[in-house]
Amino acid sequence: MTARILVVDDVPANVKLLQARLTQEYFDVRCATSGEEALRVCAEEQCDLVLLDVMMPGMDGFEVCRRLKGDPRTHHIPVVMVTALDQPADRVRGLQAGADDFLTKPVSDVALITRVRSLARLKILIDELRMRAATSREMGLEDPLAQAAKASGENGRILLVDDRLSSHDRISKILKRHHTVEVESEPQEALFKAADGNFDLVIVSLALEAFDALRLCSQLRSLERTRHVPVLVVAEPDETPRLMRGLDLGVNDYISRPIDPNELVARTATQVKRRRYAERLRDNMQMSVTMALTDPLTELHNRRYMEGHLQTLIEKSHAARRPLSLLLLDIDHFKAVNDDYGHDAGDEVLKDFSRRLRKTIRGLDLACRLGGEEFVIVMPETEIGVAVQVGERIRALIASEPFPIQGGTRAIDVTVSIGAAALSASDREGTALLKRADEALYAAKRSGRNRVSAQAA
Repeated sequence: MTARILVVDDVPANVKLLQARLTQEYFDVRCATSGEEALRVCAEEQCDLVLLDVMMPGMDGFEVCRRLKGDPRTHHIPVVMVTALDQPADRVRGLQAGADDFLTKPVSDVALITRVRSLARLKILIDELRMRAATSREMGLEDPLAQAAKASGENGRILLVDDRLSSHDRISKILKRHHTVEVESEPQEALFKAADGNFDLVIVSLALEAFDALRLCSQLRSLERTRHVPVLVVAEPDETPRLMRGLDLGVNDYISRPIDPNELVARTATQVKRRRYAERLRDNMQMSVTMALTDPLTELHNRRYMEGHLQTLIEKSHAARRPLSLLLLDIDHFKAVNDDYGHDAGDEVLKDFSRRLRKTIRGLDLACRLGGEEFVIVMPETEIGVAVQVGERIRALIASEPFPIQGGTRAIDVTVSIGAAALSASDREGTALLKRADEALYAAKRSGRNRVSAQAA
C-alpha cells in the first residue's frame, strides 16, 4: 500500500530525515516548511496524511491542525503531530485541535511506519465514502461532506473490555461524564455485545488475563457488523511490540498507562467523532443509491431499476424453466386530471394509485413507475392466466373507490387500462416482453379503457 504523505517542519534536517524514511517504504512524500504552506498544499493536492511539527514560527502545529479539521475539504485527512513535547497536557491540546495521533521525537522507525500505514488505510476507506457521497450534491441533497464534518464526539456508546476491576472502574468513571459506558470482562461475550450493540467505540485492555486481547481486536475487524467500529487499546508501558502489532491488525488508537484522564477523554471523543463522520457518509451513500433507483413521488422503483432487475428475472426464469409475466398499466385520461384540477392533484392521484398497487401484489412481485402515468408489475413464477386475474383485481380496486385530491376536500373517479404478456422461450431481453405488454395495453384502450387485455407470446 502507498499513500501521499505531507511532512511539515521548519527544520530542513527533520524534513529530510522523515522524507528518507517514508520514501524507503515507497510512500509519495511532499514537504512544507511552514503552516501556511501546509494548508496550501492540502487544499491543492490530494494528501493522505499529514506529519505535522508542533513547534513552528508563526502558525504553530496546533493552529494548522485546527484549520485543517475545520475545513470540510480537508477535515478527513489524518494528522499526526510530531513533537518533542511529551506532557499529557500537550497531547490533550493537540487532540482537542483534531490531531489523530502523536509521534514523539526522536521518532521510532517502527512507530512511524506503523502509524502511517494504519491511518493511510483509514483515509483510503474514507475517500471512497467521500467520493460516493459527493455525487449527492448533484442530486439536490445538502452537502453531505459539510454535514458529516459536524459530527459530535460526545454522548457516545462505549464498550469497555477489561477484566481488572480497579482498571475498568477507573476508566468508566472518567468516561461516564461524557458517554454511556458498558463494561464487559469476558472477551467472547464482548464480541457478541459489540456485534449487537451499535457501539461508537470499543476500548480493549491489552492486559486481559485469560484471553489474547489482540485476537479479540482481530475478531472485531473480521466481523461484518463490527468492522467499522473504532477500537482503542489500553497498553502497558512495556507493550510496544504488541501495540505495534495491534495497530497493524487495524486498531485505531491507543493510550498508555498510567492513564491521563484528559487524554483518555480527548482520544475517545476523536474516535467517536470519526465513527459518526464515516457513518453519516455511509448513510448518505445509501440514500443516494435509493434516490437513484426509486421514484421520489410514488416511492416505487424507477425505470432504471426495473430494466436491470427485469433482465435478471428473465435469466433466472429461463434457467429454472419457470414462467414469468408482466403487467403494463396506464391511468386513463390522466392528462385531464392535471388539466382540470392541477398538477398537485395529479401527484395525489399517482401517490394513492401506487399505494393501492402495493396492497395488491405479492412481496416477490416488482412494481415500478415506468414514467408519467405508466407503471409496470413484473411477476415471477406466474402464468399469463394468473397475471390477468391479478390485473383484473387491480383494475377493480382502482375503479371501486374515488381518489381524494386537494387535501381530501374533493374526490374523483380514476380507472386504469392494463396490458399483460408472458415470457416466451425466445425472449432473452425485456424489450420484446415489454413490447407485447404495450400492444396488449393499447388493445385495452381501443376496447374502451378500464379493462385488462393479454397478448399471446
